[in-house]
Amino acid sequence: MNYTLLITVFLTAVVLVLGAYVVAKLIGPRSYNKVKGEPFECGIPTRGTSWLPVSVGFYLFAILFLMFDIETVFLYPWAVVVKQFGSMALVSIGFFLLVLVLGLAYAWRKGDLEWK
Repeated sequence: MNYTLLITVFLTAVVLVLGAYVVAKLIGPRSYNKVKGEPFECGIPTRGTSWLPVSVGFYLFAILFLMFDIETVFLYPWAVVVKQFGSMALVSIGFFLLVLVLGLAYAWRKGDLEWK
């Protein structure tokens, strides 16, 4: 098997990343002081620790958003090739959407879509 294309893509990616890093280091501003290293929120220094517990609801809501966002990404290529595959494509996307709708109904029934 010829890996020339794969190696070329990998080396191009490495060169571009390293090049961007070098350019940023060369032309980026260099102003270091103690105040710049402190965490700020809205210009006011924080009191106490910056590590606060975050509600699991935020993570759940984000995962649900990503799930339905990815669903739409998968629908576009399906819509392009649906005529080529005929009724089997319609059945498969119907099953895909059914699973997602059941997942949404389950999350909605549990009350996971409400901010508490």
